[in-house]
Amino acid sequence: MTAQSTATIRFAKGAGGDFYHTLRARVSAYFEENNISRHANFQMAVKTVFMISLYFVPFIISLTIVESQAVFFALWLLMGIGVAGIGLSVMHDANHGAYSGNKTVNTLLGYLLNVVGGCAAYWKVQHNVLHHTYTNIQGLDDDISRVKILRFSPHANKMKIHRYQHYYAWLLYGLMTLSWVTTKEFAQLFEFRDRGLLPGKNGFRNMLLEVLFTKVLYYAYVLVLPMLILPFSPWFILLSFLSMHFVAGLILSLVFQPAHVLLENDFPLPNEEGRMENNWAIHQLLTTSDFGQDNKLLSWFVGGLNFQIEHHLFPKVCHVHYKALSGIVRQTAEEFHLPYHTEKTWGAAIRSHWRMLRELAQV
Repeated sequence: MTAQSTATIRFAKGAGGDFYHTLRARVSAYFEENNISRHANFQMAVKTVFMISLYFVPFIISLTIVESQAVFFALWLLMGIGVAGIGLSVMHDANHGAYSGNKTVNTLLGYLLNVVGGCAAYWKVQHNVLHHTYTNIQGLDDDISRVKILRFSPHANKMKIHRYQHYYAWLLYGLMTLSWVTTKEFAQLFEFRDRGLLPGKNGFRNMLLEVLFTKVLYYAYVLVLPMLILPFSPWFILLSFLSMHFVAGLILSLVFQPAHVLLENDFPLPNEEGRMENNWAIHQLLTTSDFGQDNKLLSWFVGGLNFQIEHHLFPKVCHVHYKALSGIVRQTAEEFHLPYHTEKTWGAAIRSHWRMLRELAQV
């Protein structure tokens, strides 16, 4: 199934009864009864400072007081963890409008993605629109359809090389953010334009300019500046840069892929008229999985994205609330006889993802 116009897809209305209506009412009651905001709290603000520092403090130290290549390289690996931390725990909430009730705060924190080489405006189309609306629909969800060398759906075309994908996928995962900061956004902007996904008369031009401007500034400070002021070889600095992105890409991939590409996840397709069998909320339950719900450290670092079900159903709620919401979502799903997929640990989710990759390599 190839990429198609999103205008042709319609989710069923009323399928599944009052599940989502009931769930939203219960979630609203939770916030009202506890007199708390759906947005960030003090702990979230502290984490924001920490994650930003995890990227910038090692970078500043590496430019100023470090003389050892080994220490420099280690600091840039730490920056890779910082890139993942910013992406998972800060900019993700902000670009969903979940971090704050103030749009300016969300916009400014969302631009942290631009600071680490991506483009917030592009991400909102690719992630908020395509992935969150058309989760696991081949040809529409970019997260499972974009990289042809990896087969994430039973409806994707199969190539001979796919028989080995459960072995080589992990290497490609490490290239995820490197693709974002080099070619991916440029290439896909033209697809977005042709599919009518860019808003306004000048949507394509404005986003292309933002991507260009972001890349120039990013490479100026993260590569050119170190090469100009440090005594290290430019090739060593480039190697450190690539390694930083490998760490970031691997972490991000191992959070997002086990949330949607597991043995229990569905990969539904629309019928010939573009109609989906279920409504949007039930579609999210069928295509999404949680993992490691009791691992507080994991939940803290990955921005609550081990609670992917809760995030997909309530993307405008800050992730600090997902643990509390998970009990409400699970109970409501059970009452309506709907699935609630979860793996006990992150490791179990990754193993299930590996088995799914292997199965997709064979069918």
